[in-house]
Amino acid sequence: MSAIVLIPARYASTRFPGKPLTLLKGRPVVQHVYENSLRSRLADDVIVATDSETIFETVLSFGGKAVVTSGDHASGTDRIAEAAASMDHDIIVNVQGDEPLIRGEMIDEVITLLDDRAASIGTLAKRITLWREVFDPNVVKVVLDPEGFAFYFSRAPIPYHRDLFGAEARRGGTEEGICTAGTSGFFMYKHIGIYSYRKDVLAALSSLPPTRLEGIERLEQLRAIENNFRIKVRETFFETMGVDTPEDLERIEKCLNSSS
Repeated sequence: MSAIVLIPARYASTRFPGKPLTLLKGRPVVQHVYENSLRSRLADDVIVATDSETIFETVLSFGGKAVVTSGDHASGTDRIAEAAASMDHDIIVNVQGDEPLIRGEMIDEVITLLDDRAASIGTLAKRITLWREVFDPNVVKVVLDPEGFAFYFSRAPIPYHRDLFGAEARRGGTEEGICTAGTSGFFMYKHIGIYSYRKDVLAALSSLPPTRLEGIERLEQLRAIENNFRIKVRETFFETMGVDTPEDLERIEKCLNSSS
């Protein structure tokens, strides 16, 4: 099966307008995402899908590939669905345009998940190691069935371990410190937001209306769950940090400086 990475990148972010073009260590954020995505061994190509002529021209200026899509899309999924419609690839990988720490290995991981014919979508999850992530609604949790398919995604701490969490809350440990739940054989997983789609599944999802649980949790992947598309999840040991605010950009720059 052939695979392509599509990177949705819009200019008009509510919290951080123009963030794909913001400089990170002297290069635009979207350039970091693009060049890291090129390190995938299994993807045939990498293309940025954007509604902005400025982003389009910037990508071309650093030697990347880009296409211009409609400005009316409500989500990155809809944007890449438009771009993918005219492409001849079996698997579409969605790498967000604000993930400058994405790794080629992570892209390869989600592509190989679709070797399982029962899987419509592939994504990644990482074990939670900090208590503050357990209770942080901005850290999306996922619960898996025995075969590695997602039961549910939530901003809430799921599964909620009544005895363990109650004891930790009484100790005041819900904000800082290492989560030691794994020592009792209990693990929680946070979702890492990279997806692989079969091309027909992506087209079908983008044509469906938002669902009830999707609206409640504000999690687009629940649209797939509610429409009986099976999402296979692989545990990854890699971490990413998305850029949602200027403060996030500072944190990522410190991370890059410390690893260089």
